[in-house]
Amino acid sequence: MDADDLPASGPQPDGSEVVRLLSYNIRSLRDDRTVLARLIRTCDPDLLCVQESPRFWFPRQQAGWLARSTGLVILSGGLSASGPLLLGRLRAMPLSVHDVLLPRTPGLHQRGFATTVVRFGAAAPFSVTSCHLSLDPDERYAQCGMLLEQLGRTGTALGVVGGDFNEHPDGPGWKLLAERLQDGWATAPWGSEFTSVPENPYQRIDAVFATPGIEVLACGVPDLPRKDLIAATDHLPLIAVLRVPAGS
Repeated sequence: MDADDLPASGPQPDGSEVVRLLSYNIRSLRDDRTVLARLIRTCDPDLLCVQESPRFWFPRQQAGWLARSTGLVILSGGLSASGPLLLGRLRAMPLSVHDVLLPRTPGLHQRGFATTVVRFGAAAPFSVTSCHLSLDPDERYAQCGMLLEQLGRTGTALGVVGGDFNEHPDGPGWKLLAERLQDGWATAPWGSEFTSVPENPYQRIDAVFATPGIEVLACGVPDLPRKDLIAATDHLPLIAVLRVPAGS
């Protein structure tokens, strides 16, 4: 299935909004960035949760390049979240930013959450978070708990998380999240399930989670040219189509 098969984004008669979110680990733009930008444009997201945005070599300029090349604007993240980055269309009205750096285990990478509260049209405000969790099982489990706390700190009841969780759905951290949040693929599967690796997809370690109150209409990996997916980065793009309820 390709992105054209998905419900169209935009306002609905009842005041709700259909929003298309793309979550994508871009491996610090170390691969074919022109192909990567083309794939993102093809997916046509309203919101883009990036993992592994460049951190060490002109990170702000590279984030700006990615935004310009995909027709999006920077919402938050990058250096302030140690890699996770949020981009969005102009119709995504940012209301507040809640980026955080997480406690760091000596010898392991610094991690963080890029979080912005946004509003689309007459729909209710909701938080969107991009995350990239640890490779260490104990640290990763703790970060899953911190992610739930992060959702509670934004001042909104509704929230969406897109990320590279470095864990499978049967892992303890993933299960902790799924007890409180909707796992997009498990709720409304569409397209393909596995997100890694592009040459031979065999595992689901990337996900979109949504709080109750947001309706997941579809979630999965779109059908895109395999040679382009391999050239772009070492993960596959994950699309979620969400219906955000009307605001009060």
